[in-house]
Amino acid sequence: MQHSPAFLKLVNDAKKNIQEENCQATKKRIDAGEKFTLIDTREDSEWVRGHLPGAIHACRGSIERDIEKLVPDKNAMIVLYCGGGYRSALAAESLQKMGYRNVISMDGGWRHWTESGFPTVKD
Repeated sequence: MQHSPAFLKLVNDAKKNIQEENCQATKKRIDAGEKFTLIDTREDSEWVRGHLPGAIHACRGSIERDIEKLVPDKNAMIVLYCGGGYRSALAAESLQKMGYRNVISMDGGWRHWTESGFPTVKD
């Protein structure tokens, strides 16, 4: 997907303020049984085509509205992902501004996860 320069600047600025990890690191967390909330920030149409095992859905357009119901503990670890790591980076920055202290954006998102051959599920 070709992104506009203004959008890319916004994302790159956000990435300076957040923590990121690649999909292999997220997979290791899952395999190790670490306690964290995995959130898919993609659109509804993307979610229904498949998502990461154990993920919950809170699209980028509503995550700020819904996060305190989904994850009331602002110290809880949250890993966010989207299609490629851009929307999740923006969401991570927003959640940090809301007081969440342990938020990670999965760089490369769904695209890198599926390219790595990691498991996916459909509800």
